Amino acid sequence: MDAFPIPADTYKLGFIGAGKMAESIARGVVRSGILPASRITTATHSNPLRREAFKSFGVRVLSKNDDVVEESDVIVFSVKPQVVKDAVSKLKPLLSKKKLLVSVAAGIKLKDLEEWAGSSRFIRVMPNTPAAVGEAASVMSSGGTATEEDGNLIAKLFGSVGKIWRADEKFFDAVTGLSGSGPAYIYLAIEALADGGVAAGLPRELALGLASQTVLGAASMATKTGKHPGQLKDDVTSPGGTTIAGIHELEKGGFRGLLMNAVVAAAKRGRELS
Repeated sequence: MDAFPIPADTYKLGFIGAGKMAESIARGVVRSGILPASRITTATHSNPLRREAFKSFGVRVLSKNDDVVEESDVIVFSVKPQVVKDAVSKLKPLLSKKKLLVSVAAGIKLKDLEEWAGSSRFIRVMPNTPAAVGEAASVMSSGGTATEEDGNLIAKLFGSVGKIWRADEKFFDAVTGLSGSGPAYIYLAIEALADGGVAAGLPRELALGLASQTVLGAASMATKTGKHPGQLKDDVTSPGGTTIAGIHELEKGGFRGLLMNAVVAAAKRGRELS
């Protein structure tokens, strides 16, 4: 593997699949200055709007996936899980050990990806949808012959659309249940908070704005202060005050247990589908 390092300053990035996740990653890479758009390619998509989305920020759209692979040093498979086997297998003759392969397909294990590609220089990444606004929570795990340098390169790429952690692949179903599905839990919470504001007399637009910003601010406090969430909660909760009255209602409704159960249920479903 040492004979085929990826040239960090000149490498080319290709996307197999031109969906919204691929677009989010490509935009983040260009926006952060990691790569110029001229060194990023994808292939013609059946939906002309997807082609135009990539062209709008300078990514070259080639005629077929074979061309993308031949031009690229790093290839990201960003296709739906049910078609990833077909996509990788069709390109197998072109997937030499000189190329670093990446999959963001949910539920598809490294051992299967490596078998279909005929190469174990593969890295699996589990991002989530806030990649679209540069706030993804991603986790990565490397295949058998992916080097430390390969991992650093991919961590830098995905770091352009949020934060990324490294973990053993055995944790990926749990990752799916927490950060993969988690945004939907939070959207539900935002909607419910806004509905509560409306019920308490606020106009809908104001209630939704306050709910969204409150969740954003609380998340920023949790990530930037270094304090445990329990301590941050206590900091807002004065004796006999309004906040503890609200928390009491959440505890009576089993709020914590419901969130824990949601993560466990989604992780279990992930195992069933993988």
